[in-house]
Amino acid sequence: MRCQRGSVILFGTLLFFTWNAILVLLLRARLPDQEAPKDDDNNDMVDKVLRVADMLEKELQIQNKILMQIQNLQPVREKWQKKNLNPPTPHVPVIPVLVMACNRVTVRRCLDKLIQYRPSSKLFPIIVSQDCGHADTADVIRSYGSAVTHLMQPDLTDVAVPPEHQRFQGYYKISRHYRWALKQVFSKHSAVIIVEDDLEVAPDFFEYFRATLPLLQSDPSLWCVSAWNDNGRKGFVDPAGSRLLYRTDFFPGLGWMLLRELWEELEPTWPAAFWDDWMRKPEQRRGRACIRPEISRTLTFGREGVSLGQFYEKYLQYIKLNSDFVPFTQLNLTYLKEDVYKKSFQKEVYDAPAVTFKDVQQGALEGNGPFRLPYSSKESFKVFAQNLGIMNDFKSGVPRTGYRGVVSIFSRGRRVYIAPPPGWTQYDPTWN
Repeated sequence: MRCQRGSVILFGTLLFFTWNAILVLLLRARLPDQEAPKDDDNNDMVDKVLRVADMLEKELQIQNKILMQIQNLQPVREKWQKKNLNPPTPHVPVIPVLVMACNRVTVRRCLDKLIQYRPSSKLFPIIVSQDCGHADTADVIRSYGSAVTHLMQPDLTDVAVPPEHQRFQGYYKISRHYRWALKQVFSKHSAVIIVEDDLEVAPDFFEYFRATLPLLQSDPSLWCVSAWNDNGRKGFVDPAGSRLLYRTDFFPGLGWMLLRELWEELEPTWPAAFWDDWMRKPEQRRGRACIRPEISRTLTFGREGVSLGQFYEKYLQYIKLNSDFVPFTQLNLTYLKEDVYKKSFQKEVYDAPAVTFKDVQQGALEGNGPFRLPYSSKESFKVFAQNLGIMNDFKSGVPRTGYRGVVSIFSRGRRVYIAPPPGWTQYDPTWN
């Protein structure tokens, strides 16, 4: 419309000045106080007027053609304007957070932090799936109104278990609950973050998972992203390492994300109990890794539960929760892809100078590091881990946080890799 109005204004201006020129010529020919023009002068004046009129007619034809062209282009212009004024909205994935609840009224602490830090209720809907039928916990969940979706696991009966597993009834119910809840969520969504009701999240919890989702979707050697570092106690992590992320062969859990494709793979053989240890078996892991942070994005406050506080007093209550917001979506995380990470990680580990346990324990390391502390057996690793104060257990042969047998810790301000001999090829499932 602007072009069309401009052409009309231009044409009107031209017409105005042309007619003024004609009038001036005519007036000059007819002014009474001037000497009567000669015939030749009159003829010359008439010729000029005719030439101007002819020029005006031609200009009118040209302008008319231009106006017609503008009118023909108008639909194209409107379509272009509509396209550019309303550009297509880029696809932003929806990642629901599934909170697994039972009988802890302290689920409020978990939900308060999730709601406080989530950037969008549409992109990160919170779904609380409750087992146990605990009325007080249900009241707490319902008090959040539309801020969360409250699901109730319908089967509250005891699970039939072998006589020797009667004391593990809680583990059977948890496994049943997970299976039911994941089926509900994956009927509508393609990815989910699972959070237990005794977890508190860090300020960049959602940013972390949003940034790592594309890696999980594109790298078939990954099968989960976890917010947890099993050895993430204060003093064992780099305090300036909030941006550091790793691959790990150990399934960490405790705030983790998986895709629908993985659930469709796991669901047919989902175990009756001890689902997390089942996940760590070679048959399920299939050589795949998870992403985990240097500094945890979750913190457990569940001193009591079906595990009766296993590891809580000695390790879990001391886990450092990240407090700085890291803009992970603005960082290049392609270094975590298997072909890049594996090569660079092994080079850093095995190019590092070997040191003795005594050197590490006494703080006698010279230089800034990193350093490599070699181990050659399950027993030697457990001795090192126990004396250094990190978790010393194995699950299906994999040490906690291990990647290709290597456990990375931060000791007295230096990076130390507790590593198997060069040429390591596979885990020994008998190391348990």
